[in-house]
Amino acid sequence: MTTASDAKPIEQGRKLFAGEFRFIWASPSIETLPPMAGVEVAFAGRSNVGKSSLINALTGRNALARTSSTPGRTQELIFFEGPEHSGLRLVDMPGYGYASAPKAKVASWTALIHKYLQGRSNLARVYVLIDARHGLKDVDLDVFKTLDRSAVSYQVVLTKADQVKPAELEQRINDVKASLSTHPAAFPDVLATSSQTAAGIPELRAALVRLLGER
Repeated sequence: MTTASDAKPIEQGRKLFAGEFRFIWASPSIETLPPMAGVEVAFAGRSNVGKSSLINALTGRNALARTSSTPGRTQELIFFEGPEHSGLRLVDMPGYGYASAPKAKVASWTALIHKYLQGRSNLARVYVLIDARHGLKDVDLDVFKTLDRSAVSYQVVLTKADQVKPAELEQRINDVKASLSTHPAAFPDVLATSSQTAAGIPELRAALVRLLGER
């Protein structure tokens, strides 16, 4: 249920994401990152967790971020610029975990991600996407530790929530919250979303609006 205190940021989020988001940059290495500007928000997650689909749902554009049935398709840091004067950039990060690519390539992506997290002062938050059907895996916990060490604020977003029964989803959220309580850089609230039904998308947009307001 949406409360009065939620209604304003949800409406602000709707207006923000009704504006144009466009691709501006792809960085295969730390040396090729775009100049820092505005507020960056990054999306991380295991390969095939639905990052690109979530970014498309968030921006209301079916093909802004490239989606693929092949895990590990995103091999660079992909930057999207928000509406003029919004000061918001979205960053699609390479998926971690399984990827149909040589180990050396996966290692280079991992190094790129770590360097980006540690050296990007305008990075306001990382949204770590977790498949609601499967919950946390060891590789996710490793990413939490990396973010803790980098002192980067992060929040968990469950994806594909429409494919989980309500009681199971509630348990999944509680389990994730319990795990996050031991991680100093983690934001305590967990968002459950579905790119298919748009469930949770207004709340995620509102969270981004609040984040922009804090910066």
